[in-house]
Amino acid sequence: MYAQLSLYIDGKFIADGERRFQDVINPATGAVIGSLPHATRAELDLALQAAQRAFEGWRKTSPLDRSKILRRVAELVRERADAIARNITLDMGKPLAEAKLEVLTCAEHAEWHAEEGRRIYGRVIPARAPHVRQIVTREPVGVCVAFTPWNFPFNQAIRKMVAALGAGCTLVLKGPEDAPSAVVALARIFEDAGLPPGCLNIVWGVPSEISQHLIASPIVRKVSFTGSVPVGKQLAALAGAHMKRVSMELGGHSPVLVFEDADVEQAARVLAAFKTRNAGQMCIAPSRFYVHDKAYDRFMDAFTNALGALQVGDGLDPATTMGPLAHARRADAMQGFVDDALARGAELVMGGQLPSGPGSFYPPTILTGVPDDASIMIDEPFGPVAPIARFNDTDDVLRRANSLPFGLASYLFTGSLRTARHVSANLEAGMVNINHFGIALAETPLGGVKDSGIGSEGGSETFDGYLVTKFISEAS
Repeated sequence: MYAQLSLYIDGKFIADGERRFQDVINPATGAVIGSLPHATRAELDLALQAAQRAFEGWRKTSPLDRSKILRRVAELVRERADAIARNITLDMGKPLAEAKLEVLTCAEHAEWHAEEGRRIYGRVIPARAPHVRQIVTREPVGVCVAFTPWNFPFNQAIRKMVAALGAGCTLVLKGPEDAPSAVVALARIFEDAGLPPGCLNIVWGVPSEISQHLIASPIVRKVSFTGSVPVGKQLAALAGAHMKRVSMELGGHSPVLVFEDADVEQAARVLAAFKTRNAGQMCIAPSRFYVHDKAYDRFMDAFTNALGALQVGDGLDPATTMGPLAHARRADAMQGFVDDALARGAELVMGGQLPSGPGSFYPPTILTGVPDDASIMIDEPFGPVAPIARFNDTDDVLRRANSLPFGLASYLFTGSLRTARHVSANLEAGMVNINHFGIALAETPLGGVKDSGIGSEGGSETFDGYLVTKFISEAS
């Protein structure tokens, strides 16, 4: 049985009525598994009004009370992880073990924000006259709207929920229509945790129509979006036209630099696992591989063996280690990347062909000798295709790594402290990983530079986008 889908407005789950409905498809089989109700324009306004009304009370709630609710959210996430994960596998496709890991780690996000929400501090500024008192306070910005993607439907939604609510804001969120079950599950969790009606509202619909209506509303004070660069730029422009604050976590094209003095075989194994997590559908996935000439052969042997051991199939099959892509169009896009690279002189080491049969599957694929002007080296692939190129000069590979307008995640593997410091200081990225993968944790900031976004989620920076600074000067 798949999840019952609904809107969630002002504390009520709404699933019927005269409205548009959208089929939800299992990407492993192509079967219709659910029907998602779209919000009417009137319901969007009801959600905004509910959030505005709830904000007047929620903003004054004690941080201790908000913390208790978020802690209860964490408990419920852990209790319900199995059922939520199964539904994520059904509508998004990732292996069940990956889906459950996604859900369980999100309990930490709720707990982190429960604690950090109690540490939103102001300050006193020494005055120039003895009869003057100067203080700075930080206050919730108001009603927020958020738009979250399909690749990590639970993780990306809860990050925005706990940040907005922990700061004292209220929220209207539009999740991914292709993989909606996780967001509906979160609405039930927050309600059962004791969140007052109106503080969180969930709507569904045609993305462009929903975003235009919500962002243009004078009720909304903040816009948060995770998704592609082109859509992010459109939403940021719309928000800017209305002077709305934004935070944007947008796409990347993460360079990987493997130096000759690295533990090359270990680097290859962990890169293979991380590259194919969620079938490569991660904005922080390693996606451009630059391997030093002297490490190249060892890296290729280990990397090819690791990818060759993967079992591709339905995510509900316990033997599966990589599931389908979330949409059939993504599989077609992978083939386009491969065909373009081969036409430009790249060589195919493994994979590289659309399989027959049902489902949106694409095999783990390795391309070597990929020129820098191939589309896969320029555009984010968002799939299980790994383009690999050689290098032999550090400054030259840094130039190549920094040549794109993206700047989200980056990875380097080296045994040299000097190389690690030089490269990490010169990579144009919001996050740098050295010899491991250590990002996207609750206590660490996640965000990019250049076209990859504005602002951060997580860490002590997590509330910055949801708070305004007020300066108060008082003379006695």
